[in-house]
Amino acid sequence: MSDNGGSSMDLLRSEAMQLSQLIIPIDSAHLAITYLGHLGLIQFNDLNAGKSPFQRTYAAQIKRCGELGRKLRYFKVQMLEAEVEASARSGTRSDLNVDDLEVKFGQLEAEITEIVANGEKLQRNYNELVEYKLVLQKAGEFFHSALSKATAQQREAGSSHGGESLEAPEAPLLEEQELHSDKQVKLGFLTGLVPKAKSMAFERILFRATRGNVLLRLSFVEQPVVDPASGEKVIKNVFAVFFSGERAKSKILKICDAFGANRYPFSEDMGKQAQMMTEVSGRLSELKITIAAGISQRKNLLHEIGQHYEQWNLMVRREKSIYHTLNMLSIDVTKKCLVAEGWSPVFATQQIQDALQRATTDSGSQVGGIFQVLRTKESPPTYFRTNKFTSSFQDIVDAYGVAKYQEANPGVYTIITFPFLFAVMFGDWGHGICILLATLFLLIMERKFSNKKLGDIMEMTFGGRYVILMMALFSIYTGFIYNEFFSRPFELFSRSAYDCRDPSCRDATSVGLIKVHDTYPFGVDPVWHGTRSELPFLNSLKMKMSILLGVAQMNLGIVMSFFNAKFFRNGINIWCQFVPQIIFLNSLFGYLSILIIIKWITGSKADLYHVMIYMFLGPTDDLDENQLFIGQKAIQLLLLLLAFVSVPWMLLPKPFLLKSQHNNRQDGQSYVTLTDESLQSEITHDSHAQEEFVFSEVFVHQLIHTIEFVLGAVSNTASYLRLWALSLAHSELSSVFYEKVLLLAWGYNNLIIRIVGMFVFICATVGVLLVMETLSAFLHALRLHWVEFQNKFYEGDGYKFNPFSFTLVADEDE
Repeated sequence: MSDNGGSSMDLLRSEAMQLSQLIIPIDSAHLAITYLGHLGLIQFNDLNAGKSPFQRTYAAQIKRCGELGRKLRYFKVQMLEAEVEASARSGTRSDLNVDDLEVKFGQLEAEITEIVANGEKLQRNYNELVEYKLVLQKAGEFFHSALSKATAQQREAGSSHGGESLEAPEAPLLEEQELHSDKQVKLGFLTGLVPKAKSMAFERILFRATRGNVLLRLSFVEQPVVDPASGEKVIKNVFAVFFSGERAKSKILKICDAFGANRYPFSEDMGKQAQMMTEVSGRLSELKITIAAGISQRKNLLHEIGQHYEQWNLMVRREKSIYHTLNMLSIDVTKKCLVAEGWSPVFATQQIQDALQRATTDSGSQVGGIFQVLRTKESPPTYFRTNKFTSSFQDIVDAYGVAKYQEANPGVYTIITFPFLFAVMFGDWGHGICILLATLFLLIMERKFSNKKLGDIMEMTFGGRYVILMMALFSIYTGFIYNEFFSRPFELFSRSAYDCRDPSCRDATSVGLIKVHDTYPFGVDPVWHGTRSELPFLNSLKMKMSILLGVAQMNLGIVMSFFNAKFFRNGINIWCQFVPQIIFLNSLFGYLSILIIIKWITGSKADLYHVMIYMFLGPTDDLDENQLFIGQKAIQLLLLLLAFVSVPWMLLPKPFLLKSQHNNRQDGQSYVTLTDESLQSEITHDSHAQEEFVFSEVFVHQLIHTIEFVLGAVSNTASYLRLWALSLAHSELSSVFYEKVLLLAWGYNNLIIRIVGMFVFICATVGVLLVMETLSAFLHALRLHWVEFQNKFYEGDGYKFNPFSFTLVADEDE
């Protein structure tokens, strides 16, 4: 464990913490909090919890930082729209302070807002002119067609009437008077564009509103046009409505407004149409150049912002976090000092004092900051100093629950046991190499990926890269033990120790095998693979190995409970919890593990199922051929007696001893000297000493705990058989894919079938064995650690140390 000012890191127990009080002069407070934020080793308590955010001292400054943040978000939106990337954080420090940033952001925002507003206005004018040009083209076609028809009719009439003088074809189409009519009719027309999706309804409403007294002509526009009002691309039709009377015109105008139809002026005179077309085309060219210049100016300005965006963003977020922290401090009655309280590691005391002294010197304050340690019975937060390798393993433990202050940390053992138990289920050194290669890619790209936003799955995979690395290495190791490379055995370390007595025994049974060489030095002899005895042999091996590993890990958990009780000086837990638990577990399953090892060493054919069952059903019966060693029967009787005694030992003494302890405390008979260590023990484990002691509740709790352990000893041992089951499933799946896909396809003398077979084999191997099986084994290993291992000693009811740190502020999402 770290001592004051030490720098050693102990992952087994969390750092010693202290509640400290800081008294900081107001004129150096901002600088002091800044230096403490760079240090990142103090967790401030909120001393103004009863005040609303608006009642706090620095509410105006936080509002000001919020406004700066809003402007930065506005810049970010504009950069995304313009496809301008923000540069990585520059190494050069900016000389700008928050006041300078406020002025600069105001100028930049006003400039960008003006450019954007002008650009939108020009773009709207441009879109209107584009539509106007379409109207001139399409409506001009209407009138040109009508003029052609009129000319043709006049020619026909002229030829039939013998050259009778008629009205010239160049006369206006909508003359205000008709030939051979006494009554004058005034006709008018409107032109514009209407969305194609609304054209049918538009036509129907016009017909009904005017009772059919209109003529509507529609012309389809091939390409979508940008609507000036919405700025979205819409497929539209050009329309021309011919009507008579002002009343009809008023109705048509209202209908156009209702349907979002844009109207544009149009002249029936051919000369004016050509003149308007020329003017519109010229204005479009000018606007196009002007808009391009505006976009270029905006992009240049955003590029300039992008070069400093990350630096400015970090400055604003840091400044806001500083004022948030200052708002957690209380102001003294003289209004000259701020008082802070917070948790910090004991080793950081000198560093905090140095930061306060530096803030006093740099701010030119007349009075220095004061640091003092407070006594408290409040439980401190839990703080483990981890690095990028150990942090992912610690996260696995913290996902179950954060360790109570200075209780034994399972993360130390998880670094080895978690990837090892995974590899027991996954063991195949071919698959392990594939996972190792994928992990090495993540490690090579570590610096690049650390500064990028990854997807959820990729982020999780990259965060656990060192866990996956250990899983891959252990999988290669267990793969060598199982002697499996994509389910195929290899004579890696020497030749097989066995050979067939005659050719008929090969690939049929192991009975005909005779030992001709030395024992295979490491792992399973390759001769077992492919024989009829492969499954019975490997099943027996892996099942017994699973029990041995499970009992060993559960014993480790119980031993950790002893070290917890010893560290916290809890003698009751040692004698009434650790001792009976270790006796009960090893009287049954520890004994079974010893029998397994003896059977392996001696080569006995004793039935261990029979031994364990009749140890309970017939403890005095003779063992006969199931006897593995002399005195086995007497030892079994002794172990059975110890197992039965340990159950009431776990149940009865502890509640009565706790009651006696409580009575002595109440009677004032348990006074002790308040040394630092006894006070620490009192803080961490006797925080509820003043609460009322209810014997019935304590007894029921102990009863539940005893039943849970007794039944759990059986169920947890059986739970470790998942190591055997998943290892068998992985091996058999790999064998099926190899024999029924790859070898089957390779049996055909056809290149296409072989390529398809290879492709299917690779997809099945990657998808099922390297992804799904990896996830399955990972989750089962997680369950074995959380339930079977950690419940023996780990309470996990603490809370994490969350210091004020600029590193954490920089890593937070906006």
